[in-house]
Amino acid sequence: MSDTLSRVSTTCFGLSYLLAFLIELARARWPLPSLRTVGLILGGAGLFAHTVFLVVRQPTPAAAYGGTLALAWVLAVFYLYGAVHHRRQAWAVFVLPLVLGLVGLAVFAVSTDYALAFDHTRVWGAVHGVLVLLAAVGVSVGCVASVMYLIQARRLRLKRDPLGGLTMLSLERLEAMNRRAVNAAFPLLTLGLLLGSVLLRQYHGAAENWLSLKVLGTVGLWAVFAVLLYLRYAAHVPGRRLAWLTIAAFGVMLVTLVAAHPFAGGSPEASP
Repeated sequence: MSDTLSRVSTTCFGLSYLLAFLIELARARWPLPSLRTVGLILGGAGLFAHTVFLVVRQPTPAAAYGGTLALAWVLAVFYLYGAVHHRRQAWAVFVLPLVLGLVGLAVFAVSTDYALAFDHTRVWGAVHGVLVLLAAVGVSVGCVASVMYLIQARRLRLKRDPLGGLTMLSLERLEAMNRRAVNAAFPLLTLGLLLGSVLLRQYHGAAENWLSLKVLGTVGLWAVFAVLLYLRYAAHVPGRRLAWLTIAAFGVMLVTLVAAHPFAGGSPEASP
C-alpha cells in the first residue's frame, strides 16, 4: 500500500483537476446533475492524490516547487468546498484554472532542496512561511473574486450570460469576497515580511540577499496591497479598478513565489 502511494505524481492529481475542469465547462453548457457528480468525484480524487503526494514527498515550501504545490493544495480545498456549497454557481470554472496553473508552474519550476543555515531559525522560518502562504491564499482568492467580478459586470452590462446554464454570485458578494480576502492577506503579509526581514538581517544579511527577487517581490506585493487598501477606503475607487489591481497583485505574487529564496542553499531536489 505504501509503495503504491509513493508512486503518486503531479501527473495524477494534475490530470484529475484537468478532467474536473473540462467537466465543469461542459456543465456550463449542459447543467446536468450527473456532470456535477462526476466533476466532484474527479476533483475529490485529485485533492486526495495531491494530499498523498505532499504527505509522502514532503516538498519544502521554501522552494518554488513546494511553495506552488502547497498553495495549489489550499486552493483545491477552497475549490471543492465552494463547488459543494455554491452548487449552482460557476465556481470551479474560475478556481480550477488557478489550481492547474500552479501545478503546472510547480512542474516547470527549478526544484531545489532548501536548508536553513541555522537550526534554531527553523521554527521562526516555518512561521514566516505559513504567514506568507496564508497571505498568498488571500491574494489568490481576491484574484478569483476579481475575475468573476469583471465577467459578471460585463455580463450585466451586455444583458447576456456567457456561462450558459450556470449562474454567478452577485457583484456585491464578489466585491465583499475580494475585500475580505485583501483585508485578511495584508496583515498576514505584513507580519511575514517583518519576520522575514528580521531573519534575513540576523542570519543572511548579505547585500545580494536583500536585493534578491524574492525579497524585492515581497516588498513590491506589500506596496501594491497598501495602494489597494488606500484606493478602496480613502479614495473610494470603483470596484472595477480595484479588481484589476488585485489581479495585478496576483501576478506580482506569482513572480515572487517562483523566485529563489535567500534563506536557501543546497543541492537539487529529486524531481517529481
